[in-house]
Amino acid sequence: MLPPAVWLIVGVLGSPAAPDTSKADLVVIEKATRTLKVIAAGREVAAFRVALGREPGQKECEGDNRTPEGSYAVIGRRANSSYHRALRLSYPSAADIVRASSKGCRPGGNIMIHGARNGLGWLGDRLTTTNWTSGCVALTDQEIERLWELVPDGTKVEIRP
Repeated sequence: MLPPAVWLIVGVLGSPAAPDTSKADLVVIEKATRTLKVIAAGREVAAFRVALGREPGQKECEGDNRTPEGSYAVIGRRANSSYHRALRLSYPSAADIVRASSKGCRPGGNIMIHGARNGLGWLGDRLTTTNWTSGCVALTDQEIERLWELVPDGTKVEIRP
């Protein structure tokens, strides 16, 4: 058996550098389970319970209170949002525009991942016990703070049924 000092040297000098898992490369939102998972370097690094749009199903038209489904990206952030902090998604996609057009309506926009409405952060976990948004994805204020740090602009976001 090698002495502990040798194991320490091997551990420090002989280990390849671990991949940087500090930033996400994918966010997966599962509407059926109301969960948001943060993936970095192929590994789940965080998971949160979320609230979604008040109405179930795929978003079709502006004002239908549904959360969209599909592949999007984080395209911006609002540090001083009306909902604490917010990450803006690239909704609508081309497919969303076609779907809305086929229904004779507009797809809407401004789909965000955000915290509680300002002044309601005290609700904490109660915020995600029911679906209440107009189509956005909501977390607690503490959780959106963590997500804000983990998810850079450009990160892919998959919203699944």
